[in-house]
Amino acid sequence: MKTSTYQLFALTAFFLFSCSDDNSSAPAPPTIPDNAQGSGNNDVLVWSEEFDYEGLPDSDTWVIETGNGDWGWGNGESQYYLEDNINVSNGTLKIHVKKENQSGFQYTSARLKTQYGYSFKYGRVDVRAKLPSNQGTWPAIWMLGNSHSSIGWPRCGEVDIMEQTGANKNKILATAHWHNGNGTSSYPNRSNASSENIQAGEITIQNASTQFHTYSIDWTDTRIKMLLDDVEYFSMPTNSTQPFDKKFFFLLNVAVGGTLGGDIPFNFPDDVMEIDYIRVYQ
Repeated sequence: MKTSTYQLFALTAFFLFSCSDDNSSAPAPPTIPDNAQGSGNNDVLVWSEEFDYEGLPDSDTWVIETGNGDWGWGNGESQYYLEDNINVSNGTLKIHVKKENQSGFQYTSARLKTQYGYSFKYGRVDVRAKLPSNQGTWPAIWMLGNSHSSIGWPRCGEVDIMEQTGANKNKILATAHWHNGNGTSSYPNRSNASSENIQAGEITIQNASTQFHTYSIDWTDTRIKMLLDDVEYFSMPTNSTQPFDKKFFFLLNVAVGGTLGGDIPFNFPDDVMEIDYIRVYQ
């Protein structure tokens, strides 16, 4: 069939436009100079994990934890963490939650941390994520102090950038935990139980499981703030009696059941949490 010059021009223009549109909808990850230094205003990008590769998370940065921990990772959780339940593909990290038997547990999921690959003190952290949709799931984007291995929890400090409750998938929590020093136990079932102080905030969102949102912490030497899509909903002052003046590392996981996951439906289906990126500004 004969094709006119006009038709060839139109087809070429359509092809170029399509390619240009695709490129504009998928911007390149940000570039971080070697030895990037923060300004002190939490506005200079100094570290990021963009998940722009395929396979398992980068082992230079991430450690994958397995098993059910001590008393269900300290919270009576019902899942068994497996390496097989985590993968990086199409630009996101995926933590898969499944109803399946494993080592005496009925559910599997995944948990990973940067304890030996990356830690930091002070900064703004943005994590873009899409959360699970099913009751009983308890996803968390959080941090522990580097001293966790030596002095334990809660003395090391914990900051939860995002926790989604198991019963209400529209509720997002932000929490800080630290030791209160009075010698009593908040969690008597834990083998290393000790008392804690808690400050927390919450916000409601309608589409946490169908759309990506940005969960953030803005952390300085005097206070911690939490934000959802740049809207602040939690703030607390910090001082030298707390552990929030030392380095912390990241953790990502999805628990099933436990103290915040709550009741698990009998017909629980598979689910997933996706992380698009983690970016640290200083």
